[in-house]
Amino acid sequence: MNPSLTPTTPAFQPQGTGPSAASRPRIPTGIVAATVAGNALEFYDFVTYAFFAVYIGKTFFPASTPLNSLLLSVAVFGVGFFARPLGGVLIGAFADRAGRRPAMLLTIALITVGTLGLALTPSYASIGLAAPSIVVLCRLVQGLALGGEVGPASAFLIEAAPERQRGLYASWQLASQGAAACVAGLVGLAMNSLLTVEQMTAWGWRVPFLVGLLLVPLAVYLRRRMPETLHGTPSRAENCGKAGLVKYRRLIVLAILVVLGGTVSTYVINFMTTYAITTLKLSPGIALSATVIGGFVTMVCALLGGWLSDRFGRKTTMLWPRVLAAIVTVPAFMLLVEQPTAGMLLGVSSLLAALTAISGAGSIVAIPELLPRGIRATGMSIAYAVGVSLFGGTTQLLITWMIAATGNPAAPAWYVAATSVVTALAMFALPESRHRALED
Repeated sequence: MNPSLTPTTPAFQPQGTGPSAASRPRIPTGIVAATVAGNALEFYDFVTYAFFAVYIGKTFFPASTPLNSLLLSVAVFGVGFFARPLGGVLIGAFADRAGRRPAMLLTIALITVGTLGLALTPSYASIGLAAPSIVVLCRLVQGLALGGEVGPASAFLIEAAPERQRGLYASWQLASQGAAACVAGLVGLAMNSLLTVEQMTAWGWRVPFLVGLLLVPLAVYLRRRMPETLHGTPSRAENCGKAGLVKYRRLIVLAILVVLGGTVSTYVINFMTTYAITTLKLSPGIALSATVIGGFVTMVCALLGGWLSDRFGRKTTMLWPRVLAAIVTVPAFMLLVEQPTAGMLLGVSSLLAALTAISGAGSIVAIPELLPRGIRATGMSIAYAVGVSLFGGTTQLLITWMIAATGNPAAPAWYVAATSVVTALAMFALPESRHRALED
């Protein structure tokens, strides 16, 4: 390993134990890449399931009607979320005790196992009930990995970043999720262009998962070369473990509510491919284009949000886009339903993605900044995993049911608007953290 990147280098000592944050040099590009590459890979594998829910439903969950098959498929998509809180607690605590790097290597290993199992499982027609059982198990393993990924990765980025650029560096975590969605959409678009519907149903949907697995060796190599930021004198006892979580319980509850709005919006965006095919009756190619554009917009606007949060503060950056989302989402969806064209689909998806990314960039740095080092990864993991599990895991199933029960294709917009109001109130209650020194 290059000596300039070793964990003992002062540039990577945690705030409060080495040189001032303002004087710390920039994180080398390779270190940022190591953090976000693994994060992008894990989210790529996880959200690819959502993009191909229609085909996966036909493969593993045969039912009397296409709607019932789709409902079963998105229900299993939600199963992966149940393991997230457990992953958040276990892997987050591991990161706060043993270090950020080993925790992130563990999550890469888990997501690889889950994705490999999902990609290689035979269909229901081949092995019967064993097929959906294996798929459920693989989703649980993927959920465990993602539940433990966000906390250590976010903690690492803000601990290693210069104080005045913590927002920008932390926003790469969210930007990598957008990049993952964009790449997954591009792969899916290519598959739909090259294969027939029968081929996609028979085997084509498996290819994107296998493509993701090809990147695992690179992600592991990069993360093994990462420095460690969990150094210095031990944190105060009251800020560690269970005592620290109890002490900061109000902040963690608020953080869960902050995660709520962005989570619902994100999984509505991810569901736009299926929504466009099943509800708007658009072609799979157009539907997947919305995913690509939404992912690209998320990537760009997340970085914009990170920069804005460093310049104008975390609260301003995360609050006002969420308020705007609460106001404009319903009219935007109503317009989309009235004019279900490719341009309108791309416009609505881009608008929701932009507002969600800018707001999310502010919150993804504010939450770990407000937590002490001894529970930073655990607290962030719990807030993210619980918020995503309770609301992200149920979003696609709920909006699919809402559309069927009400007959209103714009029903998802009302859910986005309602949850955005709750999240805006929670964001307003959080203290500003832009100039706050990271606590030990």
